[in-house]
Amino acid sequence: MKTAVIVTLALISAGAAAEGWTVAGRQGLVQLVIVPTGQAAERSAYDAQIARLCEPERTCFLNFYTNSTGAPVELPLPDAIAQEATAIFRRSSKQQAELFRWSCRLQVAREECF
Repeated sequence: MKTAVIVTLALISAGAAAEGWTVAGRQGLVQLVIVPTGQAAERSAYDAQIARLCEPERTCFLNFYTNSTGAPVELPLPDAIAQEATAIFRRSSKQQAELFRWSCRLQVAREECF
């Protein structure tokens, strides 16, 4: 019984973490993800989405954006969204390396932003 409750809570948490996060589409290997504006600077929220969208140990490229203007989400991304980059995530299974980098416009990381 206790295990069932834990599993149920984990599933509820996973669903709640995905609320408001939208995969706009894919361009080549890169998935384009729309971030809820209120979570744009929360690293833990990104980590939850990376876990949801990327298979462990597999190559995964994510570009994150906000959509503060409410522009239609389509590909290619409208300029209003493309100009609101928040972060990038890169995992290379071949290189066995990961990179998470904030957009400089968020002023979250003073170094190594793009």
